[in-house]
Amino acid sequence: MITIETGMALAAGLGTRMRPLTLTRPKALVEVCGKPLLDHVLDRFALAGVSNAVVNIHHFTDLMRDHLAARTGPPALQISDESDQVLETGGGLVKARPLLGDAPIFVSNIDALWSEGATCELDRLRAAWRGDDMDALLLLARREDTSGYGGAGDFFLDDDGRVRRRGYADSAPFVFAGTQILNPQVIEGYPEEAFSLNRIWDELLAKGRVHGLVMNAFWMHVGDPDARDAAEARLT
Repeated sequence: MITIETGMALAAGLGTRMRPLTLTRPKALVEVCGKPLLDHVLDRFALAGVSNAVVNIHHFTDLMRDHLAARTGPPALQISDESDQVLETGGGLVKARPLLGDAPIFVSNIDALWSEGATCELDRLRAAWRGDDMDALLLLARREDTSGYGGAGDFFLDDDGRVRRRGYADSAPFVFAGTQILNPQVIEGYPEEAFSLNRIWDELLAKGRVHGLVMNAFWMHVGDPDARDAAEARLT
């Protein structure tokens, strides 16, 4: 199993769907079970042995800086400041590229929650990583084992572990669970502008370099106040 020392928490979103909870704070600091969403991610990184975490910020930057400064324990934190312009998931990674190193990293959305089972899901991801075959390894949830998600699924999973987009199919069995291992070197050459990580994935998918791992846990997407309440009820 490889060691992954760096993780990036994508925390710069405006959280408009989470209003009114985000009228006075960023989505990353909305609490579930008394803990901000961002801390759920950072604590998960620490559990998986991550020693350095990069957090991008845009909305309520003073609150975010104060919160991060008050954290104790691992991982050590670095800020990628997007105060001037929110860069979305792809552009945010491009801006943070100098902080990410060249070894594989965890990348996680802050609105993805689950209860760990006997084996940490990030440890399962690390165990499944094969750098010779993949540049992205996505954590996937079975569509029926989710809350806060109302879509038709994102991916099919082939027998060799590669993923395919749903495309024109009516539905797909698996949902991207907001967490992945990514080879940061694939970010190079992209512009520092607002764009989705899907743009990078599409190029990697065409090369067969995106794989998936189905999680054992029940996955919760915390995208709005009702979903937050549902996640809190389940975790409680």
